[in-house]
Amino acid sequence: MNRLLLSAYPKTYRDRYGSELLACLAEAHPDRTWPPPREAVALLRGGVQAHARAVVDDTARPWWLDGMHLAALCLAALALVPYLQDIGDWTLHIDPGGRAISFHHVGWYPWAQGPNTAPRMLPYGLLPLICVVALLRGNPWIALPASAAMVYCGATLGSSAFFGDEGVVGTGYYGLAAPILVSDLVLSTALCVACAVLATCRPSRLRRRSYGWLVPITGAMFLAGGLHLTSSDPWFQRGQFALEAAALLAAWWATGSTGDYRWTIPVAAFTLVRAHAVLSEAIPLDIHHLSSAGIVLVLTAAAPVLALTARDRRSNSRLG
Repeated sequence: MNRLLLSAYPKTYRDRYGSELLACLAEAHPDRTWPPPREAVALLRGGVQAHARAVVDDTARPWWLDGMHLAALCLAALALVPYLQDIGDWTLHIDPGGRAISFHHVGWYPWAQGPNTAPRMLPYGLLPLICVVALLRGNPWIALPASAAMVYCGATLGSSAFFGDEGVVGTGYYGLAAPILVSDLVLSTALCVACAVLATCRPSRLRRRSYGWLVPITGAMFLAGGLHLTSSDPWFQRGQFALEAAALLAAWWATGSTGDYRWTIPVAAFTLVRAHAVLSEAIPLDIHHLSSAGIVLVLTAAAPVLALTARDRRSNSRLG
């Protein structure tokens, strides 16, 4: 189990200090295969901090290019989340039937039809999934046409049978703001612009991440498909809320630890998309929307706070 905790650290760190760290853990806790919870959390925090410092120390690419890459990944993941169940059903050949909430089409095969539905060739969620995989591997020239297709599908919603007209509908709570619809072109356009910037700025310099990052995504798709967890399910929404809040906290913590500005770019992109989703609801103010307005204010302040945190960290480093 100690080796499992050690895997949270970068490979270079494990090669240099791994044996020493395992020996210290074995000496401090000779009768345990797992350290106490407080120490385990400290080790995991140290691993994340080591990863953040390793990213900053890598000078193969400028910080803004890496930040744009992270922003594109965050936007693609945000677009993918509502369609995890649909892709899982399509992959497992499951006909969700009445459980296909917020989706007009049912069935895995292109000719499969249900009441008041039309056939479709592929699920819309494949487009953000292609973007996620391509960006993880540092191939924005693959993600660019997929993101452009997302813009086209949103602009022509309901007029094409290739990807269908499915989308998140209703007034439920999704993540840190209101639902993001397919017809809301801010998300898909921002993703397309980010991919275009990455494709034209020497894409060979982009960071290539391991295929291991696809393991949690694949697990989430099969879990959502097997349990029929749609994006309107309360547990699904709680999970998305926790994931987005944890990502924002991680960006703040990484910025405070390293004094680097790269994490302000994905936070700014996320704020743009989420704030627009709330402000475009155009529903009279009530308690729910007052709380949503508070979320918009917090998100709007996130990027400037990160920039100030990075500046203060750099100032303290110079003084030290």
